[in-house]
Amino acid sequence: MNNEHFSEPAFVSARNACKLCSPLGACFAMHGIEGCISLIHGSQGCATYIRRYGISHFREPIDIASSNFVEATAIFGGRNNLFRALDNVTQQYQPQVIGIASTCLSETIGDDVSMYLREYLSDAKNGCRPIIFYASTPSYRGTHIDGFHEAIYAAVCCMVQKNNNVTKTNRINLISNFVSVEDIRALHSILQSYQVPYTLLPDYSETFDGGTWEEYQKIPEGGTPVSGIAAMSEAAGTLYLGKALNPERNAAYYMSEHFHIPAEYVDLPIGIGNTDRFFDVLNGMTGSPMPDIWTKQRSRLIDAYFDGHKYCAGKRAILYGDEDFVVAMASFLDEIGVIPVIAATGAAGESFSRRIKESQKNIQQHLHTETKIMSDTDFATIMESAAELEADFALGSSKGFYLTRQLGIPLVRCGFPIHDRIGGHRILHLGYNGTLNLFERICNALMEAKQNAAPSGWTYI
Repeated sequence: MNNEHFSEPAFVSARNACKLCSPLGACFAMHGIEGCISLIHGSQGCATYIRRYGISHFREPIDIASSNFVEATAIFGGRNNLFRALDNVTQQYQPQVIGIASTCLSETIGDDVSMYLREYLSDAKNGCRPIIFYASTPSYRGTHIDGFHEAIYAAVCCMVQKNNNVTKTNRINLISNFVSVEDIRALHSILQSYQVPYTLLPDYSETFDGGTWEEYQKIPEGGTPVSGIAAMSEAAGTLYLGKALNPERNAAYYMSEHFHIPAEYVDLPIGIGNTDRFFDVLNGMTGSPMPDIWTKQRSRLIDAYFDGHKYCAGKRAILYGDEDFVVAMASFLDEIGVIPVIAATGAAGESFSRRIKESQKNIQQHLHTETKIMSDTDFATIMESAAELEADFALGSSKGFYLTRQLGIPLVRCGFPIHDRIGGHRILHLGYNGTLNLFERICNALMEAKQNAAPSGWTYI
């Protein structure tokens, strides 16, 4: 047979996808609720995969329960496995809350988990039980970010107080995105500075980054209190970080529809412009001006922009990660004069391209440079484009390291996951201080690359 008539087949599957699975995001959100254990309704391998990613990023032990699907379960359904898992988890962990996340297998065979739970909860012999909620998170639908938002939505639908006589207060609901533990702590500091009651959901700043233990804690201390979630119906407003979510299936929309609580959606507060908008919304919800501490941080950030402008202006970057993260980073890079030659995400959605273009006012007005925008992509495809675009550095998670190694450019690590450095989970991204941290990381990476490439070492650059 003459091979000249045949060509290499086009790839139809992802090669090192620029995303992670939906149940992973759901489990991490669940661990941001006080006393909560997550339970994967599927195979043991799914739970192991999630633990592996979580432990290598957060450097903490993470328990993920499983209903332990086997061949027979795939044929006859997972009802009995789920009931045994709920009984075992309740007995072994004694949690306040159990969050269930489905997997590809349980969804594909059509397990009706909601029906199973109604049956389980109606059985009087089960006695005193924890709160149980369920998030539908098959990996063939969406990314880890979709799973993260779905778990928050499911928790709010289950746990928010539904009394028709709820008294409204000046409480603020802040629903976070999939950010670092240090970002969560920064959000706490911001909310505390306004001196109003608030609920920050989810809060894994302690559950994924606690201190040392004398004895192993099956469920670490920390997380958003169950009472705080119940009180979300009393709030004056809900502020949601991020816009890459289902417009009618998210916690803020649920609160507005059922409790008439105004909802505001903002981009991640990275960069001066996005952070200003974040504070503007908080100012409006609380009726208070921005506290002086943040005004001073903003001023220091502007001064740093002046100091480092000559090192980063005109540089070219490869930017990849979660949609909300990449959009916020593109806006930040636009402020400091860095050109994202590639902006890529593994998520599939029509809004990504539009949001990237809207974030690039400086580039469009002054530099007249086009960014290659890639959605629903993988790192092999990114590499094919990056080889021709002469980038100076890349910005994103550890998953892009082999790409920067082949290109011979520095990788400024941020986002999730970071497996190859200590403290990746404590990188500060949000707010004026988070922006300052990222700006200094970029400048220093570029300065180091210039030093290393010089024939002789320079101590002044």
